[in-house]
Amino acid sequence: MTAAITFDHIGLVVDDLETVAAFFTGLGFTRDDLGESSGDWVDRIVGLPGTVEDLVLISAPDGSGHIELTKFRSPASLGTPVDLPSNAYGLRHIAFRVRDVKATAALAKELGYDLVGEVVDFRNLFRLAYVRGPEGLILELTEDLNALPEA
Repeated sequence: MTAAITFDHIGLVVDDLETVAAFFTGLGFTRDDLGESSGDWVDRIVGLPGTVEDLVLISAPDGSGHIELTKFRSPASLGTPVDLPSNAYGLRHIAFRVRDVKATAALAKELGYDLVGEVVDFRNLFRLAYVRGPEGLILELTEDLNALPEA
């Protein structure tokens, strides 16, 4: 018997918690400040002694997906955020379905963020775009071109 598996969230370690959260809320996501986490239980989960972190949960407006933004105050994160290319190893983007890719991309532009490439249609099924957010984050916008218009 296979256990039921349901997607819960993805976690992103960030340097500037407020800027990254504002990127998402500016595009229509909701924000829930989870506050500080610390103590032995956190140390045991993340495998780092002396962990102190601030957490913000970002959610799609329909509740279909969550992003946990984590700012480590202790121990300090190594390195600095960089804008890696789309083909770099590891997690490279997070995708969310939107009603209108072009309008959402324009909103991102108003917020000061640019596309990685262009808005393109894939086989008359989806309209797609990559938006480069703060700290090198890539947010993929997907629009179902065959979805029925809302009444």
